[in-house]
Amino acid sequence: MDLPGIPFQDSLTVEGEYVLKMRLEPAKVSPAAYHAMLGLESFVSKSSKLEGSLLELIKMRASQINGCAFSIDMHSKNARMNGETEQRLYALSAWRETTFFTNRERAALAWTEALTLITEGRAPDEVYAEVRKAFGEEELVNLSLAIISINGWNRLAIGFRKIPGEYQPHKIGYAGYRRASSRKDRSDA
Repeated sequence: MDLPGIPFQDSLTVEGEYVLKMRLEPAKVSPAAYHAMLGLESFVSKSSKLEGSLLELIKMRASQINGCAFSIDMHSKNARMNGETEQRLYALSAWRETTFFTNRERAALAWTEALTLITEGRAPDEVYAEVRKAFGEEELVNLSLAIISINGWNRLAIGFRKIPGEYQPHKIGYAGYRRASSRKDRSDA
């Protein structure tokens, strides 16, 4: 989005093609701060006890809301590499209108939206009540930290124009990467 009166200067056109240039690399400019972000990410992925598939869904959903092309690319590739279905990835932005997600995933997605869009609803009581039905206290804190983490990564990627498409997926070392969905526990909603 261009701000009024401020042209988008971090792009150029080469032979009619739109090209994006990264503004700077945060890891090189402030390695200690970047390392701190990696520490939170490491906790989320290795120690939070949340399902790997659930983490990828919330990372994708927050990234969709924030318009972070780099993170959408990264987390859709990671999710696919680790067994997520195309159907669920394509329907993620309209998750409320499908039966593809479990009640636990639906609660996590609603909480992701509430925290990502914090100024719009201030994390409404009804969303909190639903997420508390599906997550214990520690899980909810860890889920919230995962949402905070991806929102931080999105802001770094968007602010410094991290270039989408360059990321190569890998098997994720989530503790027991597992899908949170099975036919028997899918939502009927």
